[in-house]
Order: sequence, then structure tokens, then C-alpha cells
Amino acid sequence: MKKFLSFALILTLILSLTACADAAKKEKVKFNKGQLKKIELVAAPSQGSPMIVLREKYSDVPIMGQAVATPEQMVNFINKRNPEPKLNCTVKQLVHLYYLEADREGIRPDIALCQAIKETGAWGYGGDVIPEQNNYCGLGTTGGGVKGEFFATPQLGVRAHIQHLLSYASKRPPKVEVVDPRYDLIKNFRPQIFGKLTKWTELNGVWAVPGNHYGEDILNLWAQAQLPDGSDASMEAADLKVLLEDDKAAAYVYRGLVNFERENFYGARDDFEAALQVEPELKEALFDLALTQEKLKKFDDAIKTYDEILKIDEKFPAAWYNRGRLKLAKDDFKGAISDFESSLAIETINAEAYNDIAIAYFRQKKYAEAWENLQKAAAQSKTNKIVQENYAKFAACVKVKK
Repeated sequence: MKKFLSFALILTLILSLTACADAAKKEKVKFNKGQLKKIELVAAPSQGSPMIVLREKYSDVPIMGQAVATPEQMVNFINKRNPEPKLNCTVKQLVHLYYLEADREGIRPDIALCQAIKETGAWGYGGDVIPEQNNYCGLGTTGGGVKGEFFATPQLGVRAHIQHLLSYASKRPPKVEVVDPRYDLIKNFRPQIFGKLTKWTELNGVWAVPGNHYGEDILNLWAQAQLPDGSDASMEAADLKVLLEDDKAAAYVYRGLVNFERENFYGARDDFEAALQVEPELKEALFDLALTQEKLKKFDDAIKTYDEILKIDEKFPAAWYNRGRLKLAKDDFKGAISDFESSLAIETINAEAYNDIAIAYFRQKKYAEAWENLQKAAAQSKTNKIVQENYAKFAACVKVKK
């Protein structure tokens, strides 16, 4: 019994010392509450673009094959996501290089570009890699400031990316000289994956760690790249789809997307609802409808639509995040924080979610919690203007105690 008590006392002492050490490490701050009452923090916008209906399951989409999205669509998609990408060539030239290099090796160039968009933040960077590296897929990066591989030209960077994909998807050697420094490492030291990962979703947890939804994230971008524009030609094509195609739900969604681009939100809502009459649990139609309801300021309707989406797919981070934003606007702080945290549980790199959690706490005058989450947001994204401006305003009202 005495030995047990002694052990318990020692364990208690260790735990107490550990707690004290952790407390010492924490930043001690003082908040100027008078100044904090004068500032306003800005919530981030909705996440996710309208979705087209792709009947091919993500789990079946191969790494090798032909492009579906055209080069023109990819140029427009990149420019829309980042009008000022940090590139050492034009966007048009980069897209041309991807189609040239990928077509030679049999890799799908449109999806490879979407992987580059994900890896570089649409060439906004902000992480370890810098634009001068011409490294578009994180080759050699391991975090903690490790920048990874450098390539002399954009073409060599693109070629290395395509060759690295080839090392996963095929045992056939590249048709030109190998410039990917890690190609032979995969070939010689990772026989369990060399030439054996033929689907984009099989890159989950392999190309990126943890990367639980890595392939799905890339394919979501690919789906967005195929969205129609708001031109009269697209409208004529959409009307013809509704008239002639057997897949009516997909046709109505397509026309709804054209109406959405034309800012005819009532027409878009009618089309998405028509799609749901045909196929009530069509996730793409539901998500597009929710975005449209937000545009029409039908926020309660949008919350209900996000409810329906999450019943179908509880691993949809944009649905959790967007519903959280709407709850935040209604001052449902507990519900908003819960939704943002659910989004972060799926997608851990999400500065906007941390930003909006901070706002939920800030509006409740829980400044310590707000500051903690705003610091996380700022650390995750050094290029997000909303996050950085919120951080700067809050930081001016914080004094670190010595």
C-alpha cells in the first residue's frame, strides 16, 4: 500500500510539473478590451464552387488517359482562381506545357494541372515552396521549411511532375530523359507503389500525408474546371441538353450552372430544383441549390439544403463550413463553431474556418479563444487578405506579458 501511495505521489508530481511547463510555454497576453470593442473582424466567404454532374465515380478516375477539360477551360479556371499567379511564364504557356508533357506520357493533363493548383494554392504559394523553384507538385518537400526540388525552367518543373505521376501509375519508363530526382527512388526503393497506383484516389496518404481526401480534392477541382460559362452559346447548348438528353438531372444542373454564371439566380434555382425532382439525393444539385439560395439571401432555406447534403455525405467540408457561416450570421455561435470544427476534422488546412471560429468567439467577447484561433488562421495562410487583416487588427489590441 505504501509503495502504491509513493508511486501515486510521484506520478502526481510529474503531472503537476508537466502542467506547469506547458503553462509556462503558453503565451501570456493582455487584451485591450476597449480597443477590441472598436474593431470589426470580417468573415471569410463561402467555400466551394458550383458543381457539375460527373457520373464517373471518383474512385474509378485513372491517372492515365485523355483530357476532358480543354486547355482554354484550364486557362480560364486558373485565372479565375488567381488572377495574379506567381509563375515564371504565362498561364497559357504553363497549360500548354502540361498538355505537351502529359500527352507524351499518357497522363491526364487537365487533372495533373488540378493537382498543381492544389499543391501551390493556384500558384499563390505561401508555404515552404517558392515560385523560383518551378516545383508545382511539392517534390521533395517535407514541411518544416524544407523547400524541396528546384528546376531551372517551368518546362522542366512540369516534366518532373508528370514523370513522378508516371512512376506511380506505370512501370513503363518515361519517353524522354528523367528529370524527376525522385523517380529512381520510387522505382528502386518503393516496389509496393511503383507502377501500382493507377487511380487518383490511390494517392491518398501516399503523395501527401495524411492526405485522407487528397485525390478527391484534386478531382473536385477537375469537376469545377469543366463548368460552363454564361455565354449565349452555353445557354443554347444547355437548352438543347434539357430537350434531348436522357440524363435529365445532369442536364438541368448544367443549365442551372449557366444561369448561375449569368447571375439569373431565380432561373438557376428553378433548374436545380427540377434536377432534384428527377433525382432527390443528387449531391451536386443540392450544393448548387444551396449556393444559389445564399445568392438570393434565402439563408434559412440554404441551411436546410446543407442539412440535406450532410445527411448524404457527412465528409463534405464545404457544406459544414458554409452552414457554419450561415449560423454565424444568425448569431448561433455554438452551432457555427461546431460546424467549422467538423469542417476542420475533414480538412485540417483551412484558415477560413479558424478565422470564422475566431469571429464566433470574438462576438461573444471570449477574446482569448478568439486570439488563439486567429493565430492558427494566420499561421496557415500568409496570403489570405481577410485573415491577415483580421490578425493585424486584433494583434494591435494585444500586449504580450513578460
